[in-house]
Amino acid sequence: MTKRLQDKVAVITGGTSGIGKGTAELFVSHGCQVVIAGRSVDKGQAIADQLGDNCLYVEADVVDEQQIKRVMDNAVERFGKLDILFNNAGAAVGRSGVETITQDEFSHGLQLLLGSVVFGIKHAAVHMKAAGGGSIINNSSIAAHRYRQEGPLYSASKAAVSHYTRMAGVDLGPFNIRVNSVAPGAIATPIFYGGSERANSLTDEENATKMAKLEANLAKATPMPTSGYPLDIAEAVLFLASDEGRFVNCHDLVVDGGRIAMFHEDS
Repeated sequence: MTKRLQDKVAVITGGTSGIGKGTAELFVSHGCQVVIAGRSVDKGQAIADQLGDNCLYVEADVVDEQQIKRVMDNAVERFGKLDILFNNAGAAVGRSGVETITQDEFSHGLQLLLGSVVFGIKHAAVHMKAAGGGSIINNSSIAAHRYRQEGPLYSASKAAVSHYTRMAGVDLGPFNIRVNSVAPGAIATPIFYGGSERANSLTDEENATKMAKLEANLAKATPMPTSGYPLDIAEAVLFLASDEGRFVNCHDLVVDGGRIAMFHEDS
């Protein structure tokens, strides 16, 4: 197998489950040295132990700018540089409607979904400039493009992520730093039944039962029909991170099995 990220160094936020975990595993298999960041210490350390010397876990909460900076600095201290950032951390937020949303929901949702991207780019760019370039990939969502895909705040926050991606790609392009986003659709991860914290509280059997039901439901949400999986998104991120994506910048890559094209009222 050709190792498409040989000798590259990446940071993946939200790397302890779902899409982040799948991307970390794929990156390491392609020769990348990876720092995974997240709040789940036991899971994060277990993944790092599984992936070996090419993976470091750093405990961090991405709603805190200083913790984001520490993750980037740790990557450079451990592996000597930073080439790739996957701003993946996030959760379902602000499911209230436009007439019931609260100030707390607004503040937390924007800080988690948009702030983590803004400050991730800020602190990664310094190191990428020193390395002569890099690739930043932000995890957006098809909720940025369509109605009835999570709540209004989540959708608006993800739309902001997609647009901020374009703005950052223009600003950083002259430094050989590409900035793109992926917009997942119906991907089978624990976020759909309560998030990683909820999944951590369940037994393996309970998680397997919920995941099987989720996969069956999500398969109805695309024209194909099949559920998407973390590896489907990881492969897209790999393309954007690798030299194969060298001329792709300021782009939002939708990976959703065609769900974005479905009539909203029926989907």
